[in-house]
This record gives sequence, structure tokens and C-alpha cells, in this order.
Amino acid sequence: MNFKMVLCTALSLFCVCTALSGCTESKDDNTVNVAFFPNITHAQAMLMQSQMTFEDALGDNYTVKWTSFNAGPAEVEALKSEDIDIGYIGPVPAISANVSTNGDINIIAGATNGGQVLIAREDAGIKEVKDLANKTVAIPQAGNTQHLALLKLLSDNGLKAQDKGGNVNVTAVKNSEVESLFDRGEIDAALVPEPWGTVLENSENIKANVVLNYDEIWRQGDYPVAVVVVRKEFQKEHPEIVEKFLKAHKDATLYIQQNISESAEIVNKKIEELAGSKNDDKQFESAFSRIVFTTDVSKDAIDEYAKINLEEGFISKLPDDKIIDDSIIKSIS
Repeated sequence: MNFKMVLCTALSLFCVCTALSGCTESKDDNTVNVAFFPNITHAQAMLMQSQMTFEDALGDNYTVKWTSFNAGPAEVEALKSEDIDIGYIGPVPAISANVSTNGDINIIAGATNGGQVLIAREDAGIKEVKDLANKTVAIPQAGNTQHLALLKLLSDNGLKAQDKGGNVNVTAVKNSEVESLFDRGEIDAALVPEPWGTVLENSENIKANVVLNYDEIWRQGDYPVAVVVVRKEFQKEHPEIVEKFLKAHKDATLYIQQNISESAEIVNKKIEELAGSKNDDKQFESAFSRIVFTTDVSKDAIDEYAKINLEEGFISKLPDDKIIDDSIIKSIS
């Protein structure tokens, strides 16, 4: 075979491979993909980004890619498609992810407890949950933790969402857009994670009141609002990476507990960068008072979340008994 024929053959093979795309593209095994939300309840993630503690722990052999999501269901899809390896996420989508993957996505640590409020426009006439009848209430995304908490509140007060035959219009809205929708009168109330509750409560553009504080929504505030999850396959293939991540997560948790003011300032700047809005540092710091930063995760609360999740029809069965694997985080000193 002469040189011209060899060149033509090589070019033909290149074209075929390019058309199939699999010959020229492959997943970067040296990139660790981590998900989080731009909320205070995911403060450890933003602190770790700012201080680059996870990157430093991994060294030069790996790159960390941080991806921001607005709410849990979208992150679950990214986990299932293997675009995300480790994630900060609400407990409700974590449960849904475990069920829909037959146990391939597990909770490996807690992150925050509490940290969400039910807030309403002052002129909407909402003083208690029963006043949500015939109102429009925002949640970050259908099927996420705030959505399920709202549905539970409605059920406990004899109300239902419109799609369940009731008279409460529940609508998904980005947290950063709630204020403008309040201002235009397009929504009456919202169940939001911090810092958005504090932002709305102290806004100069609208008048809004907290209807239920974090400890009035459920279990006197003793419930997870964010946990850490991992793909089981990723953990099996890279146990050392998961351990280093959890060490950085635990260090970040301790740092926040011991340095509230400084941590609030760092996280506030990160949220401003991601969400495009600057929050008052003192107000932002006060939002931390509605959150418990922890690496522990309550099995009882997860079990209760799962039962509500099943009752509301978001999952077809209860999650795997081994949905929580906190053995590594508990072993880290």
C-alpha cells in the first residue's frame, strides 16, 4: 500500500470516528465533578471552593469542577448521567435519586439542618398555613425538599395543591427571582432555603413577613436540609478521592462553626458571584442563625422524608436500607 492510500485510509477512519464522536471524546477521569446550590445551606461547598481545600488535598493529578444547580431534581439527573460524582443536595431529591437508581446514589454525610422558611407578602393576608388557600406559593423546583415540606404543611392543615385537586397554586420559581415576583404580585408566598428568606424579609423593594420559621416547619428544626451524596460506582473506583472530599467537608464544617462572621462573608461573596445579587453582610450573617452546620445525618428524619415522599407519589417505593453510609465521615478525626 503506497503513502497516498495509507493517508486516505487514515483520513477515512478519522472521519468515521469523528462522526461517531466516541472515538475522539471520552470522559476525563482526572476531573472530579462536584455539585452544589448557591444557598447558605450549601455553605461548605462554597467555602471549599473559595479556600481550594479539596483541590489542595487532591494535588496536581486531579481537577475539581464545581457545578451550581438551582434545586435537587436537576442535580439528580446530572448524577444519574454521571456528569456529577459528588453532590450537596436536599434530602428529598437524595432519596429520589437512591430509589430511581436502585441504590446507586447514597448519602455519605450531613451538611446542614433547618435553614428554610415560609415567607409571604405582607399584603397577601397570610398569617398561617391555612391562609394559603386560593394563593400562589413558590418553591425552588418541583420534587425538591422545599416542595415536599410545603405539601406536608398543606396536608397537615387540610389543604392540597391544585394538581392534587386542591386550591393552592404551587409553582416552581428560581430563588433569586422570588423578590421580583413578590413585587409584581404574581406570587403570594414562598417556601425558600436561606439566605433567601432573610433577603426577602429585609428587602427594601417589598414588604414580606416570615409565616413559619425553620423550627416551625417540621420536627422543631431537627431535620436535614442539605446532605452529601455520591455515586456508588465513583466511590468504588475512587475511595481515596471520596475520603479526601469528606475530610475537606468536615474541616469546612468545623471552620464555619468556629468562624461564623468570616464564613458568612466568604459565602456571601460566592453567592453574589453565582446569583448576581449582593446581600447585606449583617443580614446574611443573621441567616446563619436559622441553620445548624453538621456532618451528621438523622436516619429517623430521612426515613420520615422517605415516607412522605412515597405518600406524595414522588417515589414508587421506599429507598434502600443502606441509603446512608456515613462510615467514612465518622472515621475522620
